[in-house]
Amino acid sequence: MSGVFSATRAKISEKTLRTDRWWLQPAFIVLVLSSFIVYATFRAFENDNYFSESNALISPFYSPCLSKECVPGASLVGTPIGILHIFGATVSPSLFILLFPLGFRLTCYYYRKGYYRSFWMSPPACAVAEPHKTYTGETRAPLILQNAHRYFFYAGLVLNVFLSIDAVLAFRGPNDVTGKMEWGHLSVGTLVLLANATFLWLYSASCHTCRHTIGGRLRNFSKHPVRYKAWTYVSILNHKHQNFAWISLFGVAFADFYVRLVSSGSITNFFFF
Repeated sequence: MSGVFSATRAKISEKTLRTDRWWLQPAFIVLVLSSFIVYATFRAFENDNYFSESNALISPFYSPCLSKECVPGASLVGTPIGILHIFGATVSPSLFILLFPLGFRLTCYYYRKGYYRSFWMSPPACAVAEPHKTYTGETRAPLILQNAHRYFFYAGLVLNVFLSIDAVLAFRGPNDVTGKMEWGHLSVGTLVLLANATFLWLYSASCHTCRHTIGGRLRNFSKHPVRYKAWTYVSILNHKHQNFAWISLFGVAFADFYVRLVSSGSITNFFFF
């Protein structure tokens, strides 16, 4: 009987024995993420059509507008000072902003799974062999930078606050008689910015880092009832983190695209009242 069983693994030359279309998901992720990167890069260097004063709309790619190049009225924080004033003289305002949400998504636990499988094929799918001979995980450069995820998360929360303010400011509109901006109006753009801010808050709140920040490092939940209750709610959202990741990605791109169309005059921002 000693010759029947072998201690070595079965020698299978095929990359996988799966018969389903396992490659569809990684291919789809490559297409979508690559398209978003190309579009965001184009918009960052376009440096135009990101603010419509008459419609009280600003693109999420350019908010808060920190560069000296900001068009009048686009900046909520006024003229930048110090290092931003020096280096922002001829730089697109979007380049100051996209760094943080991009870093947040690149280091996100869900997106790591997505682009590890899709771009690096490590592995491309379950039960599918990967082309790499060695594996070092996230212990070496550049993947060791994934440990900065929590800091990008905190920065993302600050940006969410500004985008929420933008959504509130979008409830303004021009007076039919005087043409001056006044409160109490609702437009399609208002709903677009409001939905975008909501999706981004849900994406942030469902993040694993948010869950750990609220309920982590506690030895006894009974002594921290408020944090425990918050942790249970965030844990529920955490199950939908993948959904919020995709919805917020499409949402922020659509919000920017909509503001671009309105700002360039390609479409009219319809006011309900």
